Amino acid sequence: MHNFNFAEMMDELHTTSKKMVHGYETLSKIEEVEVATTPKELVWQNDLVKLYHYKRDTPAKSKIPVLVSFAIMNRHDVLDLQPDRSLMKKLLDEGLDIYIMDWGYPKQQHKFLTMEDYILGFMNDAVDFIRKSTKSPKIHKMGICQGGTFSTIYASLFPEKIKSLTVYVAPFDFGGNECMLYKWTKDLDVDAMVDALGIIPADMLNAGFGSLKPSADLGKYFGMLDMMQDEAKLANFLRMEKWKNDCPDLAGEMFRKYIKDLWRDNKLINGEFELGGHIVDLKKMTAPFLNIYATEDNIIPNNSTKPIMKVIGSKDKEEYAFPGGHIGVFVGGKSQKELGPKVAQWVIDRS
Repeated sequence: MHNFNFAEMMDELHTTSKKMVHGYETLSKIEEVEVATTPKELVWQNDLVKLYHYKRDTPAKSKIPVLVSFAIMNRHDVLDLQPDRSLMKKLLDEGLDIYIMDWGYPKQQHKFLTMEDYILGFMNDAVDFIRKSTKSPKIHKMGICQGGTFSTIYASLFPEKIKSLTVYVAPFDFGGNECMLYKWTKDLDVDAMVDALGIIPADMLNAGFGSLKPSADLGKYFGMLDMMQDEAKLANFLRMEKWKNDCPDLAGEMFRKYIKDLWRDNKLINGEFELGGHIVDLKKMTAPFLNIYATEDNIIPNNSTKPIMKVIGSKDKEEYAFPGGHIGVFVGGKSQKELGPKVAQWVIDRS
């Protein structure tokens, strides 16, 4: 029979109470946490979509500009979370000239926006703006997660505008079922959702993502008491939470085609995906190609990312296995020390 030790229990309660008081003091010292602080300026806008150009103090090592597109269902701020955990700042410091797309926050009036509007419209208009304003016939393209899939589709349709393509943790082959997300999307009645709601609420999608690793949130909050003793760690935690809770809703028609044609019917990798009346032939994407995947990715499995290497048309193509998870690619220490410099040099070498 387990002996109940009252003294031990009181000691633990006392220690926890002290931690909570100290944690509250630490929390009260932290003002509003800011994300995406690397200086940039708005250079182009089309309705809800904006294009920013990061400011540089020194001339870029590559005169050919880089356009970065993040996933539409998240904010790009995670790429510039804080000065010492910013993939964008690292790429700037390494000599790249960077533009980034801000997909905005769709409202009910945007429910009819399609994948054609996003890729053939907004993305193509932004690429053309950069090409014209920098007098560069081709640009370097970077895409992250869903933004990597969209960028690859774009580069297959407009190869004459692309100098190189770098994708990070992007899904291409949706045929597997090793991850809950891939099973969930196969059974989703997306027509009923879009017809009923028009705009797909971010909270609904986040609940789906949360179910991929239900214990993650629990562990995070259990560890928070110790984290609250350290102001810097707590500020880091709050920045990440701010980003995670700032998700845009999605345009219904874009979501409908994205789920049905890619996630459910797997048309892209099979050469059957159509956009704006054109079949997307991945063999036509012939620019140098860098495919970065995270070895511990629990959102986009490696089996979804790696098959692109066999079907892409590029002769100059390379895989980069990043040791870590989906988000670690942008915010981890290894991202700063190794990945950022490697990617920047890869792009500069192809300029």
